Amino acid sequence: MIRKSAFALAAGMFAIAGCAAFAQSGDPAPANRTVTTPEGALMNVNADLAYKPGELTQEQLMSSTRELMAMDAMNVFRRFPRGKTEEMQKFYVDALALRSLSPIQLTSTQQMILTGVGKAQIKLSAGQQGNRKYNLEGGVKGGTGIRYFALSYPDRQTVIDRFKAAGLPAPHFVDQGNGTEAALVKDPGEFPIQIVIRPGAKDSSNDGVGVGISVSNLEKSRAFYREFVGLDELPPVTDKLLGLTLYPYRNGETTLYLYHAGDNLPQDNGSAGIQYVVKDSPMADAKAKARGIAVETPLNKLNGFDLITVWLNDPDGVTNYYAQVGPNSRTARGKN
Repeated sequence: MIRKSAFALAAGMFAIAGCAAFAQSGDPAPANRTVTTPEGALMNVNADLAYKPGELTQEQLMSSTRELMAMDAMNVFRRFPRGKTEEMQKFYVDALALRSLSPIQLTSTQQMILTGVGKAQIKLSAGQQGNRKYNLEGGVKGGTGIRYFALSYPDRQTVIDRFKAAGLPAPHFVDQGNGTEAALVKDPGEFPIQIVIRPGAKDSSNDGVGVGISVSNLEKSRAFYREFVGLDELPPVTDKLLGLTLYPYRNGETTLYLYHAGDNLPQDNGSAGIQYVVKDSPMADAKAKARGIAVETPLNKLNGFDLITVWLNDPDGVTNYYAQVGPNSRTARGKN
């Protein structure tokens, strides 16, 4: 069953603005109220958006959210200190050569910088307010949460030349032993980016993005992304550069790489997050509640964007943000 308000997107359409809400841990049961994102966008929480008890079958409630997805990829967002905005834009657009898209004006003073990676986007969001945790010390292995993005390119020298032209040190590439080379760099906010040189790859990572997620419990996290989210589970791979065994989970052009780097690591659930463009956010909300999955920000409408969203957390608090776009949204109008 799909709610009458669901709006089916054509495949390949870009997604709407992603912005991270204040954590709502300890809040009372969902009611009609307004919450504010760290970027200043207002979201109207409305309990009436939810499915009513008994409206859905047990089979609907216990199936994955994959059937709800309206895009053959996932968006990711990256939140950083506000003072780094100009440097971040230069890094992602000039050095990494990602497609620069029209920004989203969230408030009179705040923009969401959008960059394209194939069908999806990396959304750059200035501001680290709220009670999310930010800790990128130790790099890829230093904590739990999203710890790196992986971007692919066909030619090493072109990447080196772009970094030099942007006034940045040239990446140092390592042979991965599988026909690829890889280098690890950091964006101006100290977030790691793995650059992979792969024959046949599209330039500017226009065939998608990888998302490295350090988890505290592999069994729980793998079950979450396989059984609840419903991503395609691929065979484990060894990453020579990172010194890790990775467990890939894919939706089209976007692959999540889960790994365990150690026990009792500090948490970072704020620096980056995942966004799914879906046909029915209330259905995702109902499925989450049926499985006891943490709902961080309840069902809401985002003012000015014709969106219904719900913010869920994976076992380590990584944002899994489900966004349903309406016919008057920027995405539906084809304005990227």
